[in-house]
Amino acid sequence: MKVLLTGANGQLGRCLQDRAEQERVTFIATDRQELDITSETAVAELVLKEQPQLIINAAAYTAVDKAESEYETALAVNANGPVNLAKAAAVAGIPLLHVSTDYVFDGNGTEPYLPEQQTSPLGVYGETKWAGEKMVRQQLDKHVIVRTAWVVSEYGNNFAKTILRLGKERDELSVIADQYGCPTYAGDLADALLVVVKGISAGRQEWGTFHHCGDQPTSWHGFARAILAEAKTQGKIESMPKLYAIKTEDYPLPAPRPTYSVMDCNSMLSIWGVGPSNWRNSLKTIIAKL
Repeated sequence: MKVLLTGANGQLGRCLQDRAEQERVTFIATDRQELDITSETAVAELVLKEQPQLIINAAAYTAVDKAESEYETALAVNANGPVNLAKAAAVAGIPLLHVSTDYVFDGNGTEPYLPEQQTSPLGVYGETKWAGEKMVRQQLDKHVIVRTAWVVSEYGNNFAKTILRLGKERDELSVIADQYGCPTYAGDLADALLVVVKGISAGRQEWGTFHHCGDQPTSWHGFARAILAEAKTQGKIESMPKLYAIKTEDYPLPAPRPTYSVMDCNSMLSIWGVGPSNWRNSLKTIIAKL
């Protein structure tokens, strides 16, 4: 299947390309240098030229704190970009797989969020991602939106790599312990999206919004402990630094974060046959590759 992929150099984009040959997918891999998704003309011209059978939008403005002072840029990438892709897909008569985020929720819940639950993003990043979702739904019937959370991998900059680096440099670390979510390996998310791609290729038309993330909720503090423990087991660090649990208020940042952003992945399992991923097992893979 011929797929136009945006955000090709990001964590998810790299993991998708790693799996291309074994999954018999041909990616037209683009990053911002090859395709400016904020340009409606550029998107329309490339789709017309390449004639893909499906589009995966893995491009996003993900600098959560920076977005607070760069609203227009975040809006252009996270909202205008998806609508341009959706418009081009509608003209071509092809589906769009769009990746979104747990940050569309305010985190005031106490039970895992369902895809259909009311959203209420706290900051610019979440607001612009939610705007992108809405525009995709308005422009294109043939869409699958997959929300994910706390993405880590062997690629790019992410929490796992930061904690591993700090674990080598410091004897003590303070990590927030009152925010809860589900870590997700970008490779597992790539596998989930490719299941959807194969389903669509086989004629399935289960359009809508789904959740895919790791299986067991944890805090950033708990996630950091798991990362360091695995690194110690694999000999990537000599000793475990002392970990201190702190509150969100002890580490103020420009953008507010959801306190609880655990998501219910049951619809992804029931419709597409893909359940939540075992992030602890995947963490072994990530650490081994770093």
